[in-house]
Amino acid sequence: QELTLGKTIVDATSGNTGIALSMIGAELGFPVKLFLPADTGLERKSIMRSFGAKLVETDPLSGPDGAYLAARQSVAADPERYFYPDQFNNHANAFAHFVGTGREIWEQTGGQVTHFLASAGTSGTFTGASKRLKSENPAIRTLLVQPATPIHGIEGTKHLETSIKPGILDESLVDGSISVTTQEAYETTRKLARRSGLYVGVSSGANVAAAMKLARQSPPGSVIVTILSDSGARYLSYPLWQV
Repeated sequence: QELTLGKTIVDATSGNTGIALSMIGAELGFPVKLFLPADTGLERKSIMRSFGAKLVETDPLSGPDGAYLAARQSVAADPERYFYPDQFNNHANAFAHFVGTGREIWEQTGGQVTHFLASAGTSGTFTGASKRLKSENPAIRTLLVQPATPIHGIEGTKHLETSIKPGILDESLVDGSISVTTQEAYETTRKLARRSGLYVGVSSGANVAAAMKLARQSPPGSVIVTILSDSGARYLSYPLWQV
């Protein structure tokens, strides 16, 4: 067991895994130190601080990669002090979606799913669920959703061509990718709230925008599945709602 008395839980995060680690630290009595871009939403910062986590804010222009590199540097400087789950390279991340998310999609669609797509932060959701679905039916197409540009406002997602690729990303599972602009993600997020009663975060809006693009070019009868990753309540201060 690597998490032992006296250690601090540390990782890089865009907020959501950081919240989970903060909760675990509070429950088990371990201090938590999280690295995240300074432009991470105020709500997620407040939640993590409410659980007692210490936040280290990194240059927003360096995005998630900057937080990731800062966390690794901190751990390397004093490795005995930290328990470092390293969500970007921890295969338990993807495995959880293999045994959970992927299985649920297969069962809840009655094995009729034809396409699965998801954005990639750590890529755990995409890799794990895609691997499970392809193990059930290799003909299922699995696609990555990506921001259209390196600098974007879709928090929690990576523009992989210009970012550090997560170690758990299995590129053999990538049958293609669909690009979504920040504007498309914001507009779809608003529509999900105001037309469907689904109050979700920006990466969820990006996933649905990509699914709609895919649906327009897919044959009739296609069953397209994507992921709504988190609640819109964690993005209340975002400009997307000020319209």
